[in-house]
Amino acid sequence: MNYSRFITTVSAARKASPIRLLTELMQKSPPSLISLAGGAPNPNVFPFKRATVAIGHGTAVEIGEDLMKRALQYSASAGIPELLSWLKDFQRSLHNPPTANYSPEQGQMEVCVTTGSQEGLCKVFEMLINPGDNILLDAPTYSGTLAALRPLGCNIINVPSDQHGIIPKALKEILSTWSSEDIKNRSHHLPKFLYTIPNGCNPTGNSLTTERKKEIYQLARKYDFLIIEDDPYYFLQFEKPWAPTFLSMDVDGRVIRTDSFSKILSSGLRIGFLTGPKPLIDRVILHIQVSTMHTSTFTQIMISQLLQQWGEKGFLEHIDRVVEFYRTQRDAMLIAADKWLKDLAEWYPPAAGMFLWIKIKGVSDTQQLIMEKALQKEVLLVPGGAFNIDSSEPSSYVRASFSLSSPAQMDLAFKRLADLIKEAL
Repeated sequence: MNYSRFITTVSAARKASPIRLLTELMQKSPPSLISLAGGAPNPNVFPFKRATVAIGHGTAVEIGEDLMKRALQYSASAGIPELLSWLKDFQRSLHNPPTANYSPEQGQMEVCVTTGSQEGLCKVFEMLINPGDNILLDAPTYSGTLAALRPLGCNIINVPSDQHGIIPKALKEILSTWSSEDIKNRSHHLPKFLYTIPNGCNPTGNSLTTERKKEIYQLARKYDFLIIEDDPYYFLQFEKPWAPTFLSMDVDGRVIRTDSFSKILSSGLRIGFLTGPKPLIDRVILHIQVSTMHTSTFTQIMISQLLQQWGEKGFLEHIDRVVEFYRTQRDAMLIAADKWLKDLAEWYPPAAGMFLWIKIKGVSDTQQLIMEKALQKEVLLVPGGAFNIDSSEPSSYVRASFSLSSPAQMDLAFKRLADLIKEAL
């Protein structure tokens, strides 16, 4: 893969921070080294000395005085070594990416820790997008992604999708507008990447099938674009076996994958991680060096201690418990929807994630219905237009989340929504 053609001039100009390199060098040095180089504060003056974090099922994460000194100090921009090591082993075990044993130049699998997957996404976009570049995505999609993309001045090309995600035939049709000459010459007009949320898409709840992923990957190879696999709901798939990922199919080193602990460990700790070809992940790390510098060392150590205590087996058992909770929540919402909205709306049961995407019959745009009238009925959902490339475009959809409300609250909310729809018709 020729990665240089994907990288913006800004990203290509980034150089390693000498101070950051010194920090990482010091952390790898023996205790006998006397360093007068670092600008790190002395941890002995920090007021926090130790911490015990109680974990469910009667265990605890202990951060003693020595570890606390490290937890409160600067750390490597890519992530603390023990967490990175755990995550790399986990990705190999879970996805078995073909790139795991490639050379760095070939696109060897690399991982870096980010402050939530959102930071990783934003830095990937800024690494890849020049104004005027063409990019592909299947809208409606996550509003945070659209908000990050719009200021970058790219042309966002919408790829049609259904309840099984992107429709490969529709993608092929869009791509056919570029000639074989464009492909041969690697024209700068070719799409830079395809962005998708393959499991439990926010807001639609759609999940891509394995067959479709294979077809899409082959199109990526033919037209030489990258795939950004934004997968925060991967661990919230309701049926096993879990769907194979684009990363697991990536023989070229053209997939950048984002993962998140937000839905399964904590959204407030802000820990996500990027997996992708080393030449691209290294560019992201250079950006981290001069922006956030690194994700909080304290939260990294906290999560690392937990994962090492659990091991992969314990972590996956925790995920099973989380999935069971959300499956029960989803089923409760489907029961409430079936009870109150049967003749007023349409929906598909989501196979993953936290959302039910509801099409209101006879209502061409839900914006006013939700933002004005729904509040009077004491029920709140998200109007579908918020997830369109052009947010002013009318949408007959609403997004309902089943993560926080009790079954009784969902029942009452949909009763109120039904009353609202009847009044609007």
